[in-house]
Amino acid sequence: MINLSKSLNVTSISWDVNEEPNPCLWRGVSCNPPSNSSVIKISLSGVFLSSSDFLPLVCQIESLQSLDVSDNRLSKIPSGFLSDCGELDGLKLLNFSYNNLEGSLPVFVGFAGLEFLDLSHNRLSGAIDLELDGLVGLKSLNLSVNHFTGSVPTRLGKSKVLKELQLSMNKFHGIIPVDIVGYRNLTLIDFSANNISGPVPSAIGELSKLEVLILSSNALSGEIPQSLSNTSLTRFAADSNKFNGSIPAGITKHLRNLDLSYNTLSGSIPSELLSPLNLQTLDLSNNRLNGSIPTALSPSLVRLRLGSNSLDHAIPTAAIATLQHLAFLELENNTLTGLISPELCSCQSLALLNLAQNQLSGALPVELGILSQLQVLKLQFNNLSGEIPIQIAQMSKLSILNISWNSLNGSIPPSVASLKNLINMNLQGNNLSGSIPENIGSMTSLMELQLGENHLSGDIPSMPTTLQIALNLSSNLFKGPIPITLSRLTGLEILDLSNNKFSGGIPAFLTQLEALTQLLLSNNQLSGDIPKFNSLVLVNTSGNEGLTNSTTPSTSPESKKKGKLNSLTIVLWAVAAAAFAVGGIAILLYYY
Repeated sequence: MINLSKSLNVTSISWDVNEEPNPCLWRGVSCNPPSNSSVIKISLSGVFLSSSDFLPLVCQIESLQSLDVSDNRLSKIPSGFLSDCGELDGLKLLNFSYNNLEGSLPVFVGFAGLEFLDLSHNRLSGAIDLELDGLVGLKSLNLSVNHFTGSVPTRLGKSKVLKELQLSMNKFHGIIPVDIVGYRNLTLIDFSANNISGPVPSAIGELSKLEVLILSSNALSGEIPQSLSNTSLTRFAADSNKFNGSIPAGITKHLRNLDLSYNTLSGSIPSELLSPLNLQTLDLSNNRLNGSIPTALSPSLVRLRLGSNSLDHAIPTAAIATLQHLAFLELENNTLTGLISPELCSCQSLALLNLAQNQLSGALPVELGILSQLQVLKLQFNNLSGEIPIQIAQMSKLSILNISWNSLNGSIPPSVASLKNLINMNLQGNNLSGSIPENIGSMTSLMELQLGENHLSGDIPSMPTTLQIALNLSSNLFKGPIPITLSRLTGLEILDLSNNKFSGGIPAFLTQLEALTQLLLSNNQLSGDIPKFNSLVLVNTSGNEGLTNSTTPSTSPESKKKGKLNSLTIVLWAVAAAAFAVGGIAILLYYY
């Protein structure tokens, strides 16, 4: 240990025999408890090591059982380390993860007691053949996040006692070899984010101890094997592949988490698929499933994602209302019909409710206000009618509200201004009338406001200065001069006032909005000279017959025919910008 401390010379670990002669008291060193004299564990994780010269000295510690040099800057494993440490029969764990190791996988000769080998998050490359075959006791192998190529390795220890195999985020290709079934003790397989293709061998069901199977983001095809119902799977992820056919019955028998999204699965959802008591998250979105949503639902469900399929009939609200742990309900982009039942609001834990792009009708239930934990509400592109209930303001945690492209009428309730956490409010494409609430300027978190394609009129009040993504007031009944209160929106990127009856000149203050990238003023009654804007700002002033001496680019004279297209353009830009701005919220919701 003294020679090792001199070789390291790393100030961050302070191994100084003069200050502390007992190495067992050094940081990162653990010794055998009874005598407290034999070093059994060394952890040098995250101490900024860049040279590997010290590694052979580690092998002089005959009692060593565990070596962790993860999260450093090591670029190679010296041959002297492999030859010398290979003779330490007691060495059980080697962790070289999160370094800069390059080249091909080293050949491990000896290492009779090695059980855990972690080389993940490096730059290792090439194919894998017999380099690990001599590890007779290997139980856990992690080679994830490297640049390995070739076929999926199957020579991973002659005694086949392997329990955990992690090969994700490499460049392995070819099929899943049936030989992998020879490792009957496997409990975890992670092949995600590779280029693996072909079907999953049906023999995989013989791995009776398998608990976690992750096949996401590959090019796997064919049907999902029915034999998986014979395993002990608690987590199965096969999203983002090319699986087809129907979902096999019984595969959720032991599952807590199932993700089959982004495939081409078809047929109806098996009636018992969502019912096992342990099931917590289920994602079948972006497939070709049809039929109705099953009514037998697990009381443990936290997340249910069935969006972007062809599901029809009514939402089984009576069954969903009993799910007290449900936080994420996503049923968007189907052909679901019926009303949004007040019963749905019994799910007190809901943080995200997405029923957009269906054929739902009727009024918004006033019981929505009960959902005090709700952060995202998306109901756009349905056939909803009636007024916006004032109780919507009771959802104090709401950050995204999108009820656009429905048939809502009445005025915008002033109570929405109490939603202090709201970042995005989209009421576009309805039949809303009256004026914009005067207190809307108090919404101090609002970054995007979409009110286009309505029948709004009256004075435009002071808007929140936090608006950055877009302010869309297009295709309404506003008239008079463009209000000077808009000059306060110094962080705004997109302003759409098109298809109204604004009159007078284009105010010079609009040229001073430094963050502005798009200004849409088409099809109004503006007159006078067009002020000079920054060349980076896209300005559309077409359809204003009184404007003269244009100094900014505009669209073709056929503006009146294209006025609606301008509004669609602003929607697309705003949606993209909103996705970027609220990405942090989406990530928090996902990891919830």
